[in-house]
Amino acid sequence: MAFTRKRRQEQQLYSKERFSLLLLNLEEYYFEQHTANHIINRDCRDERKIRGSLKICSKSIIFEPDEKIQPIIKIPLRDCISIEAPEDNETNNPFTWYTPGVISVVSNQAFLIKEQNIIAPYKTERGKTEYLFQLDVAGKVDDVVQTLLQLNRASHLDKLGDQAAMITAILQSRLARTSFDKNRFQNVSETLHMECEAEMVTPLVTNPGHVCITDANLYFQPLNGYPKPVVHIMMHNVRRIYKRRHGLMPLGLEVFCTENDLCSDIYLKFYNSQDRDELYFYIATYLENHITEQTAESYMLQWQRGHISNYQYLLHLNNLADRSCNDLSQYPVFPWIIADYSSSELDLTKPETFRDLSKPVGALNKERLERLLTRYREMPEPKFMYGSHYSSPGYVLFYLVRVAPEYMLCLQNGKFDHADRTFNSIAETWKNCLDGATDFKELIPEFYENDSSFLVNSLKLDLGKRQGGKMVEHVELPSWALDPDDFLQKSQNALESQYVSEHLHEWIDLVFGYKQKGSEAITAHNVFHPLTYEGGVDLNSIMDPNEKVALLTQILEFGQTPKQLFTTPHPRRIIPKFKSLSRTSSHNVSIAESPVSPNEESFEDLTEESITLAWNNIAKLKLDEQYKIHKEEITGIAVSCNGSSVFTTSQDSTLKMFSKESKTLQRSVSFSNMALSSCLILPGDTTVISSSWDNHIYFYSVAFGRRQDTLMGHDDAVSKICWHDNRLYSASWDSTVKVWHCVPAEVLGTKRHHFELLAELEHDVSVNTIHLNAANAMLVSGTKEGTISIWDVTTATMLHQLSCHSGTVYDAAFSPDSRHLLSTGEDGCFKVIDVQTGMLISSMASEQPQRCFKWDGHTILSGSQSGELLVWDLLAGKFIERIKGHTGAVTCMWMNEQCSSIITGGEDKQIMFWKPQY
Repeated sequence: MAFTRKRRQEQQLYSKERFSLLLLNLEEYYFEQHTANHIINRDCRDERKIRGSLKICSKSIIFEPDEKIQPIIKIPLRDCISIEAPEDNETNNPFTWYTPGVISVVSNQAFLIKEQNIIAPYKTERGKTEYLFQLDVAGKVDDVVQTLLQLNRASHLDKLGDQAAMITAILQSRLARTSFDKNRFQNVSETLHMECEAEMVTPLVTNPGHVCITDANLYFQPLNGYPKPVVHIMMHNVRRIYKRRHGLMPLGLEVFCTENDLCSDIYLKFYNSQDRDELYFYIATYLENHITEQTAESYMLQWQRGHISNYQYLLHLNNLADRSCNDLSQYPVFPWIIADYSSSELDLTKPETFRDLSKPVGALNKERLERLLTRYREMPEPKFMYGSHYSSPGYVLFYLVRVAPEYMLCLQNGKFDHADRTFNSIAETWKNCLDGATDFKELIPEFYENDSSFLVNSLKLDLGKRQGGKMVEHVELPSWALDPDDFLQKSQNALESQYVSEHLHEWIDLVFGYKQKGSEAITAHNVFHPLTYEGGVDLNSIMDPNEKVALLTQILEFGQTPKQLFTTPHPRRIIPKFKSLSRTSSHNVSIAESPVSPNEESFEDLTEESITLAWNNIAKLKLDEQYKIHKEEITGIAVSCNGSSVFTTSQDSTLKMFSKESKTLQRSVSFSNMALSSCLILPGDTTVISSSWDNHIYFYSVAFGRRQDTLMGHDDAVSKICWHDNRLYSASWDSTVKVWHCVPAEVLGTKRHHFELLAELEHDVSVNTIHLNAANAMLVSGTKEGTISIWDVTTATMLHQLSCHSGTVYDAAFSPDSRHLLSTGEDGCFKVIDVQTGMLISSMASEQPQRCFKWDGHTILSGSQSGELLVWDLLAGKFIERIKGHTGAVTCMWMNEQCSSIITGGEDKQIMFWKPQY
């Protein structure tokens, strides 16, 4: 559980004292502490001195007794009437009581906290009362009194902005008088890179101090020495860093030492973006050769292909969208999934069990939505449909009050919420989200994790009594849940169910995607208050400090919309036929789901297994044989069904036939003096087709050893050809792809083929490459100016067109399942496109152009400009193996259906035969 893990981290970090920064008000600072005695009943027989420590904070004085049975005393400075130390002349007055080191604080109000060491609402002590504190070091009294008087003046200013400005000035003065203690370095040989002032952020509170980064460590030294003198992180442990918005300003930086955890190791807020960016640069430079930064697009690809669960994907998106468990105004947001809280059994096969993920919570109830839309239409600009947000600090702590009561007390000025407004029941909360006039909240990650403590009142908190007289205890669960753990397990199963996997992209569109803002948000009934959106207000442009403080307070308490990650429709997930999507039982597939009995495997299954095995070992390719058979670079490779004959084309204008069995060149044919650009062999192995720079396409009869026919189909060089079901697809530098119906001569019983032009796919510039998908229903074309076009060949219509590359597209191919399209170009980049939406979802740069490739949807085998073969992990965004190959560019590549045999051709005029090593 994200929040619980964070609290455990803090408990390890903080000392065992009862004081915590959560005892402070929001936006309050803790400056210093002094060991002291609290004197009670001065000059009386029962005078007592309670040992403890006095904390000086920007808005309050806090005394923490050493005895845990005694309450912590918090005195708001705004309620103080006087703060003073006895005058020096009173020292010599025999009639005046005097104790050295004493500070007298007279206040109208104080709060008693954790009496009997029990977490409970604060008790208020009202009426004019004097509090006496005796410092152990009497010489510090004057300094402490002067500091308190200065802070007291700030707290009595009429306007919040003026108060904040004065406190900030005091804080900056303290920071300027101190610097990072270099004696805290872990090693004397460390090299200092930079030092600056910043604040460490934890939920609801910040702690000012000094940040220091060296070549080996990142340090934070709190100004007050709390929770410990120095927090330090070793650079070699850092795995991820993110720039963050904090208080709507680009001032945050979050550092993670884990790969997938939502909780960071430190969250820092800087006083200016330059310091933040400079520190980010130093850490990023260190990580550059260690860690590959993941983007929303790369995570999308992993999710689409089933490599990460729905839960993991949502965590990653939250992280990338500035959501952090350190910032309750931007806490990770998860959707309500289940809509059935009344049945005795939860049926995840019924669509009605689930919430409609295409609508925001506010639009799920049609009647309520109509009322909201009526108000929206009558509202002056700026308009909004919902007066409250789906995620805010109050909503987060509503769910977590049983495990984070001190946070709730901090947020609500020492009080719990009214018992009837507390999180009492799952079903009641869902009903209120459907019917309530102002309740549109979503869920938090804890509902889909494994720690159910937030549903149980294990701390025995007194959360009040409901109207019916019932005490608030554990959260009431739906009848289909046996216990809290079972509720979480079934919620996880629902999140990973097929229904949610098929529809989760719709919710992502609303929260992180293209329906978050603008006209699409209006159409989707997804419009919140403008202040909640990134860029909704420019705090730097507001000169009035009072207006700025009021606005910031409103925003932080109201909640914030995540950073927009996608501006086009999010593609849906690819649902595997025989794989469970549950992260808890990823291999749990029922026999009923499989068309194959438990004791037999189909031929297709065996083929699939052999393909998987081959790709798993693709990085272990071994060069089997190589032959130099052409006089210029090789442009195309085709192989007969039995694998015995290899046909190649070259810029030397020849088509050659090489026998793999006898390892000899058997035929060499020249159709003209112009280069040949590609070749393919028709089913039956009787005819080879070659395309030429002379604008023609040549048909060669293998049986008769002669040219059988010529198709003069283009006005410029033919660059690539494909074939399926008597249809020939030809790409040309004349800016067209033509689709021909071809009836072979042997079918007609004539000497020549019959050609009929079925369609002409027009482009703006020369087409360099084409590829058909596995179902032969779609074609991709890549041009010399970097444009990728996806076509429906059944209707000859363009589905999508994207400008993907700067320079020529060298190669493009659909994934085996036709869900994605990969292209490579002159710019040295791989680009991944979602075929359904036409969305560019991933880009991966290489050191040099990759001229050709084969891929299985996850792993890429590419031929580079330098002649090497490279193996890439597309999901991780990096190459994993470099294999020495040709001298000069790898210009073409052939792979058999089982992916167990590979042939490459190159600028060095050679063909090379490769095999994976198992």
